[in-house]
Amino acid sequence: MAERINADMDWTQYTREFEMNLRRIRAQRGYSQERVAYDAGMSRLQYQRLEGGGSSKDRPANPTAKTLIALATVLDVSIDELLPTPWPDLRAR
Repeated sequence: MAERINADMDWTQYTREFEMNLRRIRAQRGYSQERVAYDAGMSRLQYQRLEGGGSSKDRPANPTAKTLIALATVLDVSIDELLPTPWPDLRAR
């Protein structure tokens, strides 16, 4: 059971770092949330949730591969630049 708790905590921390990366990169580009959302083909609310706004602690950001590709394209970065390292070990989940 302790392994599952640690894996969940690692995942939550990882997703928070993803949210911070997304916010930082968007701000560096000088883009609004609305612009990124529109250009990535999602609603502003969906995008805000990816940056951590309005998401609950129980449901951290967990974008699909399609969403990651869209965001990376809009922000002109690689997916690797969006995703924090190191990746959490989720095998215990």
